Amino acid sequence: MLQRRLKKEYDKLKNDPIENCSAGFENDITKWNATIFGPTDTPYSGGVFHLNIEFGKDYPYKPPNVYFTTPIYHCNINSRGAICLDLLKTNWSPSLTVGKLLLSICSLLAEPNPDDPLVADIANLYKNNRKLHDINAKNYTEKYAYE
Repeated sequence: MLQRRLKKEYDKLKNDPIENCSAGFENDITKWNATIFGPTDTPYSGGVFHLNIEFGKDYPYKPPNVYFTTPIYHCNINSRGAICLDLLKTNWSPSLTVGKLLLSICSLLAEPNPDDPLVADIANLYKNNRKLHDINAKNYTEKYAYE
């Protein structure tokens, strides 16, 4: 069942691509690589961010393990690439797909949630000095996410 579901999701992404996002796998259908292009009009614009998505045997009833492999300066993403996003925890639903998940992560880049941070220092800077936050995020993006 897991393999059939993942194949269906992969085919949908391939035939109906999502703007600014892509995903696929090489040998193991339960281990995907994804790419998100930094949203326009954000400090991440121009950046190419890579993520790994690992599907457990309980997928789609439990969310996949998703993490950034490209370093990113973001209050909801820590230095190990872990993502603080409600869809990956309490708000997961079997009706969600990889495509919807990637769109949610892309939205998180455009609209961080400093009230539920994974990195408190970055969240505080976002709230108290947005201009400096955006400069830091842009510099990080230029250093790590430009290809």
